[in-house]
Amino acid sequence: MDTAKKVASELLEIKAVFLNPADPFTWASGIKSPIYCDNRLILTSPKARKVVEEAIAKTVKEKFPEAEVLMGTSTAGIAHAAIAAWLLDMPMGYVRGGNKDHGRQNRIEGRLEPGQKVVVIEDLISTAGSCIEVVEALREAGADVLGVVSIFTYGMKKGLVRLAAADVTNYSLSNFDTLCQVAVEQKYISPLEELKLKKFMSNPSDESWMQA
Repeated sequence: MDTAKKVASELLEIKAVFLNPADPFTWASGIKSPIYCDNRLILTSPKARKVVEEAIAKTVKEKFPEAEVLMGTSTAGIAHAAIAAWLLDMPMGYVRGGNKDHGRQNRIEGRLEPGQKVVVIEDLISTAGSCIEVVEALREAGADVLGVVSIFTYGMKKGLVRLAAADVTNYSLSNFDTLCQVAVEQKYISPLEELKLKKFMSNPSDESWMQA
């Protein structure tokens, strides 16, 4: 089993990604979604955690061999960056959602020297807005951001366009299409439900997928 399928299988098994086309979740935006993702659950499953963290470390090593520092996104990417950095024997830090309102008012935590080659570790990419904000904060601090390694991506068009516009390279361990394939193979969902999921992902604001 390749890495993308292996990671997808683990995410489904621990319900870090939960598929429920019959009873959709409501996102903060009000959109009805048949998929819910909470990659924080990876940390509470030793088996899944081992698969994911080793895959992150392998991806960093293969795709960004010149990397000098890992930077996690706050808060979900921090633990994954720390574990991967430990596996790679590399320094790490993380980027806050905003500057602290006390002390040194840091946004970037951990030592970062101008010109250092950085890889950002992100848990989930949807529209990519928060990920790009982190990359821009690091660039403003003088870092040479090589790219991003994320655990899972929905592959939304908006996210792909944003990443390209910001000149950000992302490698995700697994993705929506692979997840759907594995979910059907392992009978988490039916082929008909897979079609509903794919129709939803083609246009999340269009609720006609629920009648498909």
